[in-house]
Amino acid sequence: MTGYERIAAAMAGRKPDRVPVMLNNFMPAAREAGLTQAQYRWSAERIVEAHLRAAQKYGLDGIMLDIDTATLADAVGVPVSFPEREPARTAGGCLHLLEDIHDWPVPNLRNHPRVDIWLEAAERLVEKCGRDLYVRGHCDQAPFSLAGMIRGPERWMVDLLTEGQEPHCQALLDYCTAVTCRFVKLMTQTHVPMVSNGDSSAGPSAITPDMYRRWAMPHERRVVQAAHEAGCQYVLQIGGATEPILADMIRTGADGFELDCKTDAVAARDALAGAATLLGNIDASGVLALGGPAEVAQATRELLEVFAGVPRFILGAGSALPEEAPEENITAMVQAAREFE
Repeated sequence: MTGYERIAAAMAGRKPDRVPVMLNNFMPAAREAGLTQAQYRWSAERIVEAHLRAAQKYGLDGIMLDIDTATLADAVGVPVSFPEREPARTAGGCLHLLEDIHDWPVPNLRNHPRVDIWLEAAERLVEKCGRDLYVRGHCDQAPFSLAGMIRGPERWMVDLLTEGQEPHCQALLDYCTAVTCRFVKLMTQTHVPMVSNGDSSAGPSAITPDMYRRWAMPHERRVVQAAHEAGCQYVLQIGGATEPILADMIRTGADGFELDCKTDAVAARDALAGAATLLGNIDASGVLALGGPAEVAQATRELLEVFAGVPRFILGAGSALPEEAPEENITAMVQAAREFE
């Protein structure tokens, strides 16, 4: 099987010939290519070269195209800072009166330079990878998390808990859903087989399960539908201990879920139970970034034992690898997966 075929099989519930591996490794990939994050983020050509280099070096089965978590926020007017050596990040909200959202037009993302770089990189990766490597086109933030960036995280939490604000909160979420769906639809036009969004601000580490069901899940479902209507599979990424909302996440209709190490692997395996594919969940910032190769290999084998015989599983970290993740640790993880029987 090619890497593309392995991941396609895992997403469809068919057993691949070996465990497929796909990482959110844009930060170490850029570093290993000799690029700062500024050099990486502003050049589709460099983005593609960095990811292809890393995929070949480590023998990955797929490439997750990611740039930062602030591109959509930037496109709708949120102040964003662009550090030379770190990913772009938001620097405060831009919707100072919540009720003003009713007058906001949805932007034409195709004219935004950073969105265009993201889409150009996806097109180039699909062309170069063909049916050898699977390309996942990440599409930045899901609606709930984007709403927090637009309003500012603290004010957004207050809004959700303030009586009389529900119509305005729903309007903001509808706006963010339209923005996210627009990016998803543009990404599907690059012919990537999979798209995804991150929505960790909607996880139990930030809001209650009841709030997730009321405010986040319905809008995630709409994004999933947009991806499916365009013929793409969809993965939802939520960090933190997601056990209280796993059943609700499945109700979004997503084909896969990227979960980090804070979610118990056994609980995730049992909850998904063939309904969706798990992408994860080695400890990115702890074991992979700070451990040694032996520790990484042991953690990988332990996780693979949990998912032994489960076809709907793709090995990864469940979150973005830190820039400083040692090359020997990534090698140890991939090698442990290749040797697992």
